[in-house]
Amino acid sequence: MRLGIKGKQVLGVTLIVGAVAAGLSLMHLARLARVSLDESKSRAELVGKAIFHRAFQAVQDARDPVQALKNDPGLRSIVESSVYAKNVVFAAIVDTTGVAVVHAFPGQEGSQLPTNENLEDLVLSPGWTQLYQIYTEGKTYEYRQPLLLGNAEFGSIRIGVSTLLIRNDLRVWLGPAVQAALIALAIAVFGAMALSQVLLRPIHVIRSGLTRLGKGEFGVRLDLEEDDEFRELGTFFNTVSAQLSADRSQIANLESSFEHLEDAVAIINPNSKVLFANAAAEHLLPGVEAGQPLDALLPADHALRRLAAETLVTRQSRGPFPAAFTAARGEQGERLILSHPVQDASGALVGVMLIVRNLEYLSQVQSTLRYSRKLAALGRLSAGVAHEVKNPLNAMMIHLELLRQQFQPAPYLRRGASREVAAAVVAPTAPEVDATDALSHVDVIAAEIRRLDEVVQGFIKFTRPEDLKLQSVALGDLFAEVVPILQPEADRAAVQVTVSCDGAPPVNGDPAMLRQAFLNLGLNACQAMPSGGALRITCDSVRGRRVRVTFTDSGVGIKPEHLKKIFDLYFTTKDKGSGIGLSMVYRTVQMHDGEIEVESTPGLGTTFRLLLPQA
Repeated sequence: MRLGIKGKQVLGVTLIVGAVAAGLSLMHLARLARVSLDESKSRAELVGKAIFHRAFQAVQDARDPVQALKNDPGLRSIVESSVYAKNVVFAAIVDTTGVAVVHAFPGQEGSQLPTNENLEDLVLSPGWTQLYQIYTEGKTYEYRQPLLLGNAEFGSIRIGVSTLLIRNDLRVWLGPAVQAALIALAIAVFGAMALSQVLLRPIHVIRSGLTRLGKGEFGVRLDLEEDDEFRELGTFFNTVSAQLSADRSQIANLESSFEHLEDAVAIINPNSKVLFANAAAEHLLPGVEAGQPLDALLPADHALRRLAAETLVTRQSRGPFPAAFTAARGEQGERLILSHPVQDASGALVGVMLIVRNLEYLSQVQSTLRYSRKLAALGRLSAGVAHEVKNPLNAMMIHLELLRQQFQPAPYLRRGASREVAAAVVAPTAPEVDATDALSHVDVIAAEIRRLDEVVQGFIKFTRPEDLKLQSVALGDLFAEVVPILQPEADRAAVQVTVSCDGAPPVNGDPAMLRQAFLNLGLNACQAMPSGGALRITCDSVRGRRVRVTFTDSGVGIKPEHLKKIFDLYFTTKDKGSGIGLSMVYRTVQMHDGEIEVESTPGLGTTFRLLLPQA
């Protein structure tokens, strides 16, 4: 697991405090060990002196001193009670050969006692040695005192002291010290974490700025004015960030231009490794990606590979030359290939730009232009035909209204006059007709003609050419005009409308046409939520200098079989719909050189996404 700057600082402080606490604890433990050994030695001396005085009294007038010691009950009582002294494990009087004469444990009397190390040597040794002996060896040390009769030694007193018992004492004493060390360690950790927020703030700011800069964010600046030590570094960072932003902006514009080219463009470095390839190059050379050698993509005898090698050597533009290519989908065709050297400001070669031009696409473009001209002429013709059809429709409506008036009885005859009188007044010479039946037929004809008129009006509106008044349009301001118009319809349907477009970049468009298109999408969304719901409108910037406008509702959704038809003129699923609204939205987006897509799940809602060019 990799640690950040804060984690490393906290770990470092913790290790330092831990090491200091451990060192102090060891020093304290060594001091406690020395004190415990001194106390144990003092107790052993005290017991030894008591035994010595009693032994001196027992052998003072005895002929056989050893036998006198063995038979003295007071001495035996002192020796046996000595084991109750702290850290003392035995006490004994031995003769000159090491055989126990009197022992705290009578079963050991008459047996040879092993010789243990002298307690005096352990007491005089350094503290670390004492700790080592106490915690690793765990053995018994002896305090010795000789017994003299005159000038001759006839035995000695041995007091055994166990380091295991001393270790138990140290464990009890060490508990508070360990607790204090742990508390100090915890305080150090929290203190280091709090201190890191203050001391490492400039480093955190710099790291955050580098992260944002690495993700491609433009215009990253650091505010380190209050930190004198880092002020110069912050100024240098801001200068580099501004330069990188300017360079990236130029590179982004260049890449965006390359991405929209129909020509395949690739840039290789002096080592023939691919640095950049646009979408057309990826289609033409399957599997191409940055860092890949050109040798792995093309055979050695390929014309484009030879052309790149020649340009790297001569540093001169080459081509155009014809060459055969097989694209990613298997289609084959002839292309024109050319190359240009790419040099830096000092004139050093940094790479070669390879261009593959599709001749077939040029012919397709010419064919599309001719077809577009035909469509424009057809549109003008359709508009003229529709206009000519509209005039007779108006005349028919007028004459049908006159016919209605002739069939209707006079107002003063409606209350009680008979049908015969009314018919005589209206048309005295005409044959008798059923006016009610005739009027119903007239109403049907009028309704159908009115419907035909609406169709013609929609056709005229859809085919009539409009002049785009392109300008920079702020989406936030535009939706500030659309939402008040949309709000009454949303209130009737209990729909909550939220708009998040204040931070979006402006688009290049016609405000009036975009306002109508957004209003149509908003009204459709509200009508798709008859039982209430939520309409969320968001705007954000996407790749290729495009702005995405998203309408998301929680309505009834669109059936899958209808998704492909919703932009068709006059297609509608509403009882009173005209089928023109979404068609006009689609036409507006196309006129703005944009794209529109829709996703819908029946019962869950619908999402419309519009991609418009950034201003």
